[in-house]
Amino acid sequence: MQETMGKRMAAYRKEMGMTQDELAEKVGVSAQAVSKWENDQTCPDITLLPALAKIFGITVDELLSGKAEAQPAVQLVPEEKRKDIKDMMLRMKVDTNDGDRVRISVPMALVKVAAETGMGMPQVSGNAALQQIDFTQILSMVEKGVMGNLMEVETGDGTTVHIFVE
Repeated sequence: MQETMGKRMAAYRKEMGMTQDELAEKVGVSAQAVSKWENDQTCPDITLLPALAKIFGITVDELLSGKAEAQPAVQLVPEEKRKDIKDMMLRMKVDTNDGDRVRISVPMALVKVAAETGMGMPQVSGNAALQQIDFTQILSMVEKGVMGNLMEVETGDGTTVHIFVE
């Protein structure tokens, strides 16, 4: 069975623990509109695609095609060209060999607060593949200008973990 944009949207929304009502509120439409999108009765207006992609922590291309674009390699950004940490996102993707997909997008400003206060990252602690991440180290790397695909690991059981900063 072919995966449709509606089915992908429903899967992304559910992965985030979000209801149709919550998604509808975030993009300014009715819950019925979201239901129609997810059931492939209609498609979202093209002007909503960037907002939907941002909410799901993916690109518009990934929303439309279901295929993630290749992440650029790690790069060291010169100090004068670096973005402010409040404008950056930490993205984590875990794909298990049994089909589970976890997508987490965390503002780097939150990572900074968590690292500085010793606070845990609750959205990560429930996933075994992500529990050993040292957010203090990631923050330190980002503050020094390291950007891009920070880590890509495939475990012995076929689980892949990607950590990306943009």
